[in-house]
Amino acid sequence: MASQNILQIVASALDDKKAEEIVILNMVGLSSMADQFVICHGNSDKQVQAIAKNVKDEVTKNDYEIKRMEGYDEARWVLIDCGDIIVHVFHKDERSYYNLEKLWGDAPTMELNKILA
Repeated sequence: MASQNILQIVASALDDKKAEEIVILNMVGLSSMADQFVICHGNSDKQVQAIAKNVKDEVTKNDYEIKRMEGYDEARWVLIDCGDIIVHVFHKDERSYYNLEKLWGDAPTMELNKILA
């Protein structure tokens, strides 16, 4: 149940900072790393950093742990490890290059609207 709460917190934090094209991949049974990958992008270095900082702040404010955050200073691909949920915040220019949605194309997607409701 904790991962569902964290997912709601993450989704809301991304939405608050106007993250674009938020995709949630259900990785249960596909990856031992996490239950969900949350992928989004920002249009500038500053927006990528603002999105990542807001996710970190909101998760910790709600008494959950951020295990690791990488790439914040470069603001090209910020990875935020929330345990069962891994958040990938890309710069718009980098997202299509790495194309995680295609790499994990067999993962079903989860509807953002249902999570934010």
